[in-house]
Amino acid sequence: MGVKSATVARKKFYICFLFVVISVTRRLALCRTLSDDPDPCESTNPRDFPKLRSDQVTVLINGYSESRIPLLQTIVASYSGSSIVSSILVLWGNPTTPIQLLDQLYHNLTQYSIGAASISLIQQSTSSLNARFLPRPSFVDTRAVLICDDDVEIDRRSLEFAFSVWKSNQDRLVGVFVRSHGFDLQGKEWIYTVHPDKYSILLTKFMMMKQDYLFEYSCKGGAEMEEMRNIVDRMRNCEDILMNFVAAEKVRAGPIMVGAERVRDWGDARNEEEKEMEEGVREVGLSSRRKEHRKRRGNCIREFHRVMGMMPLVYSYGKVVNSVGEQGLCRKAGKLVFCDRD
Repeated sequence: MGVKSATVARKKFYICFLFVVISVTRRLALCRTLSDDPDPCESTNPRDFPKLRSDQVTVLINGYSESRIPLLQTIVASYSGSSIVSSILVLWGNPTTPIQLLDQLYHNLTQYSIGAASISLIQQSTSSLNARFLPRPSFVDTRAVLICDDDVEIDRRSLEFAFSVWKSNQDRLVGVFVRSHGFDLQGKEWIYTVHPDKYSILLTKFMMMKQDYLFEYSCKGGAEMEEMRNIVDRMRNCEDILMNFVAAEKVRAGPIMVGAERVRDWGDARNEEEKEMEEGVREVGLSSRRKEHRKRRGNCIREFHRVMGMMPLVYSYGKVVNSVGEQGLCRKAGKLVFCDRD
């Protein structure tokens, strides 16, 4: 009986010890903060691009507001269902969020994912928008990274089409949402605007690019780049514009806009339906987008231009679409429809 009791006691001890180890390990993995790691630029060199995976993409989703968590879970589940997604990193930028809530979020993200993509939740120690472009070599093993927001849903076919376009244009930024810079002749200054026939700025609502640009943004450029990152922190905006400056200066070409079959932008102020839910989504977020939005972003463009002493942004024209489709109309069943439709 004594031997049996001792054996049972040892088993209980091992079970308890294993539970503690698993709990602590999971908590450390979940609560990893950038402040606990050394400077990511100190030990990080640009990855050997040809050795990285080229058949998949790593998704980096910015998260900040607790009221957007249900929407974030839906978006992560959607991305996880695509065969081209290697892993998903949720970069939580609100340092004040209770750890219990993040534990539950991580549980939900992993429980309801529908694909083979690994999912990581990284609680960052800062709310800086620059943190979304930090190199993450221990998490990212793909050539392509997708930077996206927690309030934009895109259909799977459009995601995969954007990736196919990027694979043929790996030095360019590829995405769905675009804007433009311009020059106000009357005010004699650079402005942030929208042109009907050209664009030069791709938004981080959905931005696909090569992993090297994370290093270019965060670790290179010396004092000049540091000053521009400080402008992003001061404005709490414009990290996407600065990334466009970085990419355009390197490749001397503008971004590529791709057509999407279905994109739902929950954060767009022009939403009219389901007002209660959407107002809760629109009113929160990491980027400051409320008052004088275009004016503030125009200030960013002018400041970046001042620091660089040049304007690297380049205009692009047109949109790449997945299918041209039928152009002619035929009468079928008493209705005019595209001729290739049954």
